[in-house]
Amino acid sequence: MAKRPSARSKVTDPTDPAQPAKPKRARAGKAVDSAADKAGSPPAGPSTDDIRRRAYERYLERGGNHGQHFDDWLEAEKELRSKK
Repeated sequence: MAKRPSARSKVTDPTDPAQPAKPKRARAGKAVDSAADKAGSPPAGPSTDDIRRRAYERYLERGGNHGQHFDDWLEAEKELRSKK
């Protein structure tokens, strides 16, 4: 026995004038409207690569002991934000 097609599985042809056009939905996300963003200005805070590098340095300074990676990340982020 064949499955009955549901409303979701119905294939629509966008060029068919009998079918109404669906309104486009706005994309969720960050809108880039400011002149500073369009000019390519640097981000306000340190990059994730900078934080990652500093957290790894802190890990090495502690002697490479495991279990404090989250604290290393937070402290590295705090250090780098206070420098800028």
